[in-house]
Amino acid sequence: MKNNILFGVSTWLWESPFNTKSYHLLPKIKQMGFDVVEIPVEDPDLINSDQVKKALEDNELQAVVCGAFGPSKDLTHQDISVHQDCFDYIKKCFDLCNKWGCTFLAGPMYSAVGKARMLSVDQRQREWDLAVANIHQVCVMAQEHGLSIALEPLNRFESDMINTAEDVMRFIEDVNHSRAKVLLDGFHMAIEEKNIREAIQRVGDKLIHVQVSENHRGIPGTGLTPWNQFVEGLNDIEYQGSIVIESFTPEIKELAGAVCIWKNFAESQDEFASKGIHFLKETFN
Repeated sequence: MKNNILFGVSTWLWESPFNTKSYHLLPKIKQMGFDVVEIPVEDPDLINSDQVKKALEDNELQAVVCGAFGPSKDLTHQDISVHQDCFDYIKKCFDLCNKWGCTFLAGPMYSAVGKARMLSVDQRQREWDLAVANIHQVCVMAQEHGLSIALEPLNRFESDMINTAEDVMRFIEDVNHSRAKVLLDGFHMAIEEKNIREAIQRVGDKLIHVQVSENHRGIPGTGLTPWNQFVEGLNDIEYQGSIVIESFTPEIKELAGAVCIWKNFAESQDEFASKGIHFLKETFN
């Protein structure tokens, strides 16, 4: 594969929420052979950005910041005060991106994760329009910080708004701002897409970040994901970003319950990460 792809892992594989002390994970992430650490920011106030920056530099790891959008961070909420809370949170995430040298903020920031409802056509359009207007405002904020945003489609059980590459491209067209980009996650794609290669082609040069696990959220290479389609699709668009393993530990009960992980996929989370990066390097290099 002719590219400059970097390989990463999310700290959600081990811990939640990420806080200043979580930087103890960085040395072993580096030792496993990862280039990138994806940091999910559930609560920015738990993080001393200077200490984490030093740990990133000491371990020669690049950071990716991923937002976490629960009910209190919902840009489609009927109460506009919730929108402001979300904007304030996103601003703090942008500040962390700037501190750590990231070029974008990733995540499904258009709505709250878990909103999966049967809606009328009118209500669906109202929420879509509200998300478009608010994400345009987020893009303006991103530009002021010298950043982009990477919008992530989620599967139908986690969102009723944006599920596919086609959905996210239609949304970006409506947002109509150059800072609106795309994150594709292989777990969601394995549920929602007809063909992963064609989905990647659909987003094209808007794709700036990729997350992977398996169709069952397990170690890459142990499930039904058509990895050849992934390789072909990323080759087609000459993708130059990161491929990051995103899964979760059942030991953190609140997080495991939110993503419906009831069992371990490996003897340890370290084994999950080690086997995962070995597979990715074999597959994408």
